[in-house]
Amino acid sequence: MRWPPPISHRHCLLLVFVVGLCSIPGSFSSRLVTLDTIDIFTTHEWFPSKPTVYFHCNGDNKTNLPDVKEANSIYTFKGEESWQPLTELPEKKCKRCGLYEEDTFKPDDVFDEWELCSSDFKDGKYTHFKEDQFNATFLCPNCTASVGDSRADESSTEVETKKTSVLVIIIVSVLASVIVIIALFGGYKYWQKRKRERDQARFLKLFEEGDDIEDQLGLSNEL
Repeated sequence: MRWPPPISHRHCLLLVFVVGLCSIPGSFSSRLVTLDTIDIFTTHEWFPSKPTVYFHCNGDNKTNLPDVKEANSIYTFKGEESWQPLTELPEKKCKRCGLYEEDTFKPDDVFDEWELCSSDFKDGKYTHFKEDQFNATFLCPNCTASVGDSRADESSTEVETKKTSVLVIIIVSVLASVIVIIALFGGYKYWQKRKRERDQARFLKLFEEGDDIEDQLGLSNEL
């Protein structure tokens, strides 16, 4: 009986590397974009025929949407169709994509062209609307806003919080200053009132003491 050859040290290291790489979240995550729903509002055909609508990104092959044949009709897809996915997005760059209608005797009609980015997807969903042309929803479960965008949002939130705190401090300081000024003015007026009362009491006391001195000297009887 022949035993299988022993696994070499090099093979062990390679196996450990592959397992470790696979265990890293998102290491092999693909940003595949699929079409969820679409509703075209118009067709560009001059004659009453079914249009040929397709999606295309720069650097990719165009993807025909065989079911989209009528305007003002919402088409829903499962993401498992033979022509799916539409494209794959890079992590930090956008793709120039568009929705078009194929023509035979003239250049293809353009529903719209735009920059499709991974950061456009919120919770894996992105909706693109072009007035009088179409409304479409795209899915990309592994597409999320970039770390830079989230940090920018957090920074803007912190700035707004700091501005609010500074405004509250200024308002409280102004109110405290007004209260202190009112209290000082009230205290000054009270001090003036008490001073007048003391002066009046002192004057009356002096007047009464003068009368007592006259009584003692008998000046009042002589007069």
